[in-house]
Amino acid sequence: MDRQVQFSGILSNDPAQNPDFFNWNKVKIRYCDGSSFTGHPNNELHNGTSLFFRGQLIWEAVMDELLAKGMSNAIQALLSGCSAGGLATMIHCDDFRAKLPKIAIVKCLADASFFLDEKDINGRRTMQLFYKNVVNLHGAAKSLSTDCVAKMEPSLCFFPQHIVGSINTPLFLVNPAYDFWQIQHVLIPVASDLPEEWQRCRLNIQNCNSHQLDILQGFRSSLLNALSEFKKTTEWGMFINSCFIHCQTWIKTWHGPNSPKVTNKTIAETVGDWYFNKELAKRVDCPFPCNPSCFNMDFTQA
Repeated sequence: MDRQVQFSGILSNDPAQNPDFFNWNKVKIRYCDGSSFTGHPNNELHNGTSLFFRGQLIWEAVMDELLAKGMSNAIQALLSGCSAGGLATMIHCDDFRAKLPKIAIVKCLADASFFLDEKDINGRRTMQLFYKNVVNLHGAAKSLSTDCVAKMEPSLCFFPQHIVGSINTPLFLVNPAYDFWQIQHVLIPVASDLPEEWQRCRLNIQNCNSHQLDILQGFRSSLLNALSEFKKTTEWGMFINSCFIHCQTWIKTWHGPNSPKVTNKTIAETVGDWYFNKELAKRVDCPFPCNPSCFNMDFTQA
């Protein structure tokens, strides 16, 4: 909650860093509710304590203020977010579209937020339990896709693979196939690796042995399988690279001479191609370690 934050990547006003959106009006919404702006409980009393999870109302209040400040006159708009913010982007994408003029070009961009409904290395559904607790604590079901909630347990509707089919607004996904957050929390949470056989691998993909890499390649395959329907929708785009990283749109990985590329285009160039309908923009990288342009995180460094 710093008073000032650096606007870089997709928020930059430098055309060299942000060729298509540098001169747009830009707003960064601080993430403060813990459930991707979905919280809307019937009762704030929980175990004798007053808890205020009102993410859905925060979303609505922010939108009301921005519309009053001039967003209601927008002719082009892009809702974007990373990680939990990317999940919020998908959850609220159609509502964002509905709040803006019908003649406006409105699209959504979700970065590093296609969290998979996958078992961890011990066969447990760690993320399902996590999302179930979040949805129950925050009363989030009312904010989730009605189509999805009608078909399955509401907490499963926090997984993008179960909700993207219900999104009508054009959507672009930026996602690393080896998202370090998902590897460290979905596939190999600390509790699943008590012998610490995965410790070096989960901190630096370069340290993974052949058996571990096979499992990571299987995780990549699960992502691509979950995106199989998404690929068929012409209005939607994707940039799936083979990097060991998490968010890529708000830092130098967005666009620059050393930014990751797939088929010789950066993330920014691909998103621009998609937003302005220059070409069909669906770029999927080859498996690790094929892409030398990747910026891979190393958490073994002190």
